[in-house]
Amino acid sequence: MTPVIARTREELADVRSQVTGTLALVPTMGALHEGHRSLIRQARNSADAVAVSIFVNPLQFAPGEDFDRYPRTFPADVEMCAAEGADLVFAPSPDVMYPDEPQVTIKSGPMGEVVEGAARPGHFDGMLTVVLKLLNLVRPDVAIFGQKDAQQLAMIRRMVADLNVPVTIAAGPTVREPDGLALSSRNRYLSVEERRTALALSRALHAGADAAAEGRDAVIAAATAVLDPAKAADPPLDLDYLVLVDPSTFAASTGDGPAVLAVAGRVGATHLIDNVPLHLGKEH
Repeated sequence: MTPVIARTREELADVRSQVTGTLALVPTMGALHEGHRSLIRQARNSADAVAVSIFVNPLQFAPGEDFDRYPRTFPADVEMCAAEGADLVFAPSPDVMYPDEPQVTIKSGPMGEVVEGAARPGHFDGMLTVVLKLLNLVRPDVAIFGQKDAQQLAMIRRMVADLNVPVTIAAGPTVREPDGLALSSRNRYLSVEERRTALALSRALHAGADAAAEGRDAVIAAATAVLDPAKAADPPLDLDYLVLVDPSTFAASTGDGPAVLAVAGRVGATHLIDNVPLHLGKEH
């Protein structure tokens, strides 16, 4: 069954008024892949009806980033939504989401200034602003985000808690391609040679996770041992960061317990991120 497509606030409100039972939302920027498919399936198991939003949000792209070339594959996206049983696709234009120049926006605070936020200043302000707008417009009971964007997930959870937004935030596990590369809409930018270099990101995370029982220093050392040769490869990995952080705050992890090992870098013109949850020290 083809989902209903709503492009305006009025069309969305009309469709939303006809939903009976609970509604799950999967917010996306389109160019859907198997990772998104898994989130839609999770949504189908979490609620009576499923909405998928498709909107490439200009507020979260800095000047010089890939907003203009970000892949837009709307017909194929709708086909995937239909195949997975989505009931609604909300696909607004920028004029619908931002009819006027925004004057009041969300500030991500200290959590948005570290790790990925330090590499992309202002990114999380734009992300949180559009997510709050989508939650207000769609009014889902649950919204589902991928664990691959772990810092985004942590910040959305904090925003929902701090602002008393009446929605449950759920996470879907990272989905990987057979060679280990985390699925991303940006993977299609990579040449064969660039992809070979990019595989160091997931290999470094696995090496670090394997050393988790030995503590923080061992994790970083194991991951660095994989990343250093990639930095000298042809083409090279331009490493942005390799960090061990608290899963809830993304502050540096300083003791044993749950943590996230996060890595990001650029291969050619493509910015890639990845992470793995782990437990530092021996579990009792």
